[in-house]
Amino acid sequence: MPALAQTNGKVAVINIQSALVSTKDGQKAAGELNSKFTPKKADFEKRHNDINQLQDQLNRGRNTLSDEARQNLIREIDQKTKSLKYDTEDAQTDLNQQEQKIMGELFGRLRAVVDKYAKDNGYVLVLDDSSQQTMVYASSAIDITRDIIELYDKNSAGSSAPVSSSVTPPAKSPVAAKPAATPSK
Repeated sequence: MPALAQTNGKVAVINIQSALVSTKDGQKAAGELNSKFTPKKADFEKRHNDINQLQDQLNRGRNTLSDEARQNLIREIDQKTKSLKYDTEDAQTDLNQQEQKIMGELFGRLRAVVDKYAKDNGYVLVLDDSSQQTMVYASSAIDITRDIIELYDKNSAGSSAPVSSSVTPPAKSPVAAKPAATPSK
């Protein structure tokens, strides 16, 4: 912080998580993941309902089913339940890995936009307030999340043009640290 005070630089905050999912690329990626995993989710729900029907059949036939029929039904329920559990875990792992890969790629591109924006607009420090554990308070006057989303979307709209920072900084004056007192000689 003493170095910040000496530079009289501006400070900004951004909610990276919100920015990632709010960009057009983030929304597109979420839609693609959702469309890819929706059929699996529907299959899992159907299989779950099938297990519930077998469970109902077992409960209704407790007194009328033979021991062999009851044991067969119990084995079938157990086998289908285990299979569903494993398949669900595999699908969740696959989804998590794909989300991490996509978010990592988006983060890299978003970070380049933040870097350029900060340099072009005189910011010496940009803090991520996505984690409420580390950010105690930040004025909305220094929040650049919306600006970054707009800039990212503008520059990623199917062009390979370099990132420009034509988005202006927040209208409210950002907080600038006071210069450090100069030692007297």
